[in-house]
Amino acid sequence: MQVDTKEIDEIVERHGYQTGSLIGILQDIQERMNYLPRKALLQVSRSLDIPMTNIYEVATFYKAFSLEPKGKHTIQVCLGTACHVRGGGRILNYLENLLEVKAGGTTKNLAFTLESVNCLGACALGPIMVIDRKYFGRIHIDKIEPILKKYRDE
Repeated sequence: MQVDTKEIDEIVERHGYQTGSLIGILQDIQERMNYLPRKALLQVSRSLDIPMTNIYEVATFYKAFSLEPKGKHTIQVCLGTACHVRGGGRILNYLENLLEVKAGGTTKNLAFTLESVNCLGACALGPIMVIDRKYFGRIHIDKIEPILKKYRDE
């Protein structure tokens, strides 16, 4: 993805060039670009006169930030006990094969990032798949492709 330095400058300016706004600036960049590109972080470093090591400390501390490109849509599959015994592992395995990506990775076309999680807080609905915070309970393999088609067609 191409990094527009003017756009990064606008984000930093909206935050008043305040070093205390680093997290907010990184959140805005992450929201816009779906990850934190190195070129954008270098621009922030120059604009705020903050060493890159400090920016990386913040960017790697918070799980919400990613230094790698993420997909347009995030798919989470629960592997907690209730979901696991109801086939959560099979769901994840099916998605890995279908999307040709392992859990924790992003598809080559940047359409999907696939994640496994330990709990989604809806054990009675297991196994559960979540796409962009939308829950699909009692998910079964034959339901997955029609669901993904809706997200691919967007």
